[in-house]
Amino acid sequence: MLTQKTKDIVKATAPVLAQHGYAIIQHFYKRMFQAHPELKNIFNMAHQERGEQQQALARAVYAYAANIENPESLSAVLKDIAHKHASLGVRPEQYPIVGEHLLASIKEVLGDAATDEIISAWAQAYGNLADILAGMESELYERSEERAGGWAGWRRFIVREKNPESDVITSFVLEPADGGPVADFEPGQYTSVAVQVPKLGYQQIRQYSLSDSPNGRSYRISVKREDGGLGTPGYVSSLLHDEINVGDELKLAAPYGNFYIDVSATTPIVLISGGVGLTPMVSMLKKALQTPPRKVVFVHGARNSAVHAMRDRLKEASRTYPDFKLFIFYDDPLPTDIEGRDYDFAGRRRKGQGQHPARRRRLLHLRTGSVHAHAARQAPRSWNYRSAHPLRSIRSRSVCRVRLPPGRSCFERRPRGKPSGLGCSGVWLKMRPTPV
Repeated sequence: MLTQKTKDIVKATAPVLAQHGYAIIQHFYKRMFQAHPELKNIFNMAHQERGEQQQALARAVYAYAANIENPESLSAVLKDIAHKHASLGVRPEQYPIVGEHLLASIKEVLGDAATDEIISAWAQAYGNLADILAGMESELYERSEERAGGWAGWRRFIVREKNPESDVITSFVLEPADGGPVADFEPGQYTSVAVQVPKLGYQQIRQYSLSDSPNGRSYRISVKREDGGLGTPGYVSSLLHDEINVGDELKLAAPYGNFYIDVSATTPIVLISGGVGLTPMVSMLKKALQTPPRKVVFVHGARNSAVHAMRDRLKEASRTYPDFKLFIFYDDPLPTDIEGRDYDFAGRRRKGQGQHPARRRRLLHLRTGSVHAHAARQAPRSWNYRSAHPLRSIRSRSVCRVRLPPGRSCFERRPRGKPSGLGCSGVWLKMRPTPV
């Protein structure tokens, strides 16, 4: 338990971290990798090269300092971190290594400003946070291992199918090399894939959403080739697309993730995704359409048909299930793409469909006040979704503009052109069972 004095000191350093956090974290990673190069087998080196991991950790450290008086406000974030760490195989003995180099970096970057009292307070605060995360991760490991078909650590899988879904997305159907069953998962969860990257000389781990419904025999992941734009192409996605074929082996972690639908619910849902963000939504959709099927509205955006994955399957499902409504938006349709056949609307701002919110709700078969939203996971029992704000609009610039109860926001509002630090690719909206 942290003393009030420790909390006060940590909180007082928040403005300093806001100013110097990125420099501290850059120094931290350089220092830690020099002392422990084996940790490069765990960290995403592509994100390291682009500075994304440094920015994310700097934001996380600042958020922890700013919210030290109210740690409950970070509970959802800590759950996400614990799931991610479990999928990477993070172990309790690695936390002291991180703590040692983080504290040393604070001292070395800030110099005399980082007094012994400040370093001592941060050591206590970090130790408290490490204990919380290690405890959460231990529970996740135990739960995964005890589940039927489950395991802890890494398990070898064989690629049984490799199916192109679009010009940039390929699906891999994977079965255990030991011939045993696989654990069920919540629709929306992901698995980690570990591969050796010869170019780096290290193992790299990536998380991919499970894009099919649970079947007890195999998993399916759908991987987008990351071309890197002006930067480095994706190390793992390029290797999977170019070098991994049917019959090859991959190492997988058990399913994890805190982004999923409540499979016991019967209320209608709206799924919203863009690009490869549809992969967890497809898993959710397949589960939602099982007996008894739920009412589902699926809104998906892509550049055009060349990169639109699983298009034919989704259209076939919309013809098969009368309660499933599919709406496709193409940002840059090809000359061969035909409106009404390949997509429903063109353009990020949906030109021609009207800008009035009521028009958009009618388009999606929604009634004013009938839609309420929360992050795509089971809400705590203490939260009544009926008190949520109704849907105001759906716009693609920030994926969706959905109002949630205070403190339950899934998507941050950010200036145009600024990257989001949340990593979200979709949201589902929980609707009251009001006839529409």
